This record gives sequence, C-alpha cells and structure tokens, in this order.
Amino acid sequence: MHNTKMRRNKQLQGLLDIVAELRDNETGCEWHLAQDFNSIMPYTIEEAYEVAEAIEQRDMPALRDELGDLLFQVVYHSRLAEEQQAFNFTDVVEAACEKMVRRHPHVFESAVAAKTPTWEQFKRVEKKSAGQQGVLSGVGSKQPAMRQAEKLQKQASAVGFDWDNLQDVVDKLDEEIAELKDEIQQLNQPRIEEEFGDVLFSCINLARHLKVNPEHSLRQTNRRFSARFEYIERALKDSALSFEECSLAELDHLWEQAKKAES
Repeated sequence: MHNTKMRRNKQLQGLLDIVAELRDNETGCEWHLAQDFNSIMPYTIEEAYEVAEAIEQRDMPALRDELGDLLFQVVYHSRLAEEQQAFNFTDVVEAACEKMVRRHPHVFESAVAAKTPTWEQFKRVEKKSAGQQGVLSGVGSKQPAMRQAEKLQKQASAVGFDWDNLQDVVDKLDEEIAELKDEIQQLNQPRIEEEFGDVLFSCINLARHLKVNPEHSLRQTNRRFSARFEYIERALKDSALSFEECSLAELDHLWEQAKKAES
C-alpha cells in the first residue's frame, strides 16, 4: 500500500510538472502559452462528454484514457489559476476533500444527528453561507441547457416545489404540447420557440420523475438513429440506388427493416 501511494503521488506530481513546463514562459509550448480559461473551457466540456461516452459503451480502456484527459484539464485550469495567484491544484484537492467529508457526516463523524441532512440541504447551507440566498442561485448558466434544466428542477423540488404524482407531470407535458400546436397554427415564431422550450423542459421533468437520465436516453436514441440510417445506406448501396431515387415510403420501409434487425 505504501509503495502504491508513493507511485501514485509521483505520477500525479509528474503530471503537474508537465503542465508547468508546457506553460513555462521561456521554454514552454507556444500554443499552450496562448491559452486561458475561456479558450480551454470547450476542451474541458468535450473531455467530460468523452468520459460519458466511454462509460455508456462500457469501454474500460477508453474510460481510462478519457479520465486521464479530464484530469489533465483539472490540472491545467489549476495551473492557470496558480499563475494568477488565485489558487493551486493542492487547494482544489483540499476543497474537494473537505466538501465530501462535510456532506457525509454519517460516514466521517462518529456522532451523527438523528436526522442527517440531505445532499441538497447541505449545498443550500453552503450557498447561503457564501452569500447566495436564492434557491436557484447556485445553478450555473454556463452548462448544457438540458443539464441546467434538470438541476433547476431538482433544486426547486428540494424545497417542495414539485408535482405530487407522475400523472400530473404527464398532463403538464400534454398541456405544453397543445400550447405549442396552437402557436404553430398562428405561425408566431417567437412564441413557437418559447413553447418548444416549455415542451423540452417538461420532457426533462418527466424524465426526472421516471428516474431516467435524459442525456443518456437521448444519446442512446442518437446511436440507434445513426445505426438505422447506416443500415439504409448499406441497403441502398447493395441495390445500387441513391436516396434521391427512392420515395419516402421506400425509405421508411428500410427504416422498419433496420429496427427489426436490431432485435
């Protein structure tokens, strides 16, 4: 165990040193020296999605590599902050450790209160102590809209602002779809966009009540769509046909064949 810990510490320090060398003003990489938080941020988001994809595909070698890429992003942002004398990687690790211990008193403290606060309750206390008074104030806007909607709903639900049963959630979705249909008939583009957003928000709310991860569910649908579309492409190629030479009914027939082939 001691040797494993020493090896882990040495490797982590090696990564810290590599990033520091890349950012060295005299001997570093020109591309890396030109980067800042904003320019690196898209890569960070991309790496997080690649981690998610590796998990969904149950590809352990890929997951190992993608986690390494994501760790590199954490170290990189920490280095940028250190250069500005804001914080460093050690501060990031210490903050994470302190937060996890604080939010899990039932694990890390011997004396546990009769009623252990929930994770969301802990976070609300932390935000209030940091001067964030609003229930939704801690939900950042610089994230994918689907994830932001899910977080907004969870925060609201934590204080009791939520539907009591699943049927109410389904009814609300039906209501939003009906309102969207009305605006489509009126050809009111600004209102169509608003109502379409309400439909998406309601879909995510339904997913939350069904305990379905909407991001994972949509990515699965995207994968199925791609596989079925590729089936159609192969079928057309085998028949020496193009999309333009086929009617929609013929393409739809191939689509149904692709669905049957999946099972």
